[in-house]
Amino acid sequence: MTDLSTQLLNELSLDEAARPKAPPVPDATEIHREQGRQLAAIHRHYLMEMAQIGAVLARIEARDTPPEHLKQIVLSLDMSENFRVFGSLCGRECQVLKFHHDIESSDMFPRIEAAGGGKFREIVAKLKSEHEVVHELIIRLGRAAEMLVEDPSDTNFIQATATFRKLEEVVRSHFGYEETELAEAIGYYLGSI
Repeated sequence: MTDLSTQLLNELSLDEAARPKAPPVPDATEIHREQGRQLAAIHRHYLMEMAQIGAVLARIEARDTPPEHLKQIVLSLDMSENFRVFGSLCGRECQVLKFHHDIESSDMFPRIEAAGGGKFREIVAKLKSEHEVVHELIIRLGRAAEMLVEDPSDTNFIQATATFRKLEEVVRSHFGYEETELAEAIGYYLGSI
C-alpha cells in the first residue's frame, strides 16, 4: 500500500491514462453482461449518498444550513464504512463499505483473476490502487468536516468542499472504470455479485 497522506489534494489522482483495458470474454452473453452490471446498482447507492453531501455543501455555501450537518452526514455514510479495511478512522460507520471492498479485494477480484487465467491481473491491481486513493480522500473529507464543525470559517468550508469535489470526481471515475472493465468478467466467471 502506498502512503498517500503527504500528497497534496490536487496530486491525488487515478491516472486514468494508465488504466489497462479488460480482455474480451468471447463466450460472454448479454445475460452475463447484465449480471455483471449489478455492480453498477451497488455503486449507485454510494453515489446517492455522495449527492447528499453535495446538497448539504450547497446549502452551507448558500448559508441555509449550519456546517454541523455536513459532519453528521459524512460520519453516517455507508461509503465511509467500506474503507475501514484500509485503516480509516471512521469507526463503526466503516463496516458496510468495508464489506463491499472486502468482497472485491479478497473474493471477487481473485476469483476473476483465477477464472480468467490471470488475464485480469493488471486491472485488479489498478482497481486496488484506486481504492487507496479513494480511501485517502475519505479520511481527508472526515478531517475537513471535523475542522469545519470546530471552526466554520470560509477557509475550512473551502477545504471541505474541495476535498469532497475531488472525492466525488475520483469515485465516479473509479466506479465507471470498474463497471466497464469487469461487467463481462463478473457475469461470466462469477455468475453475478
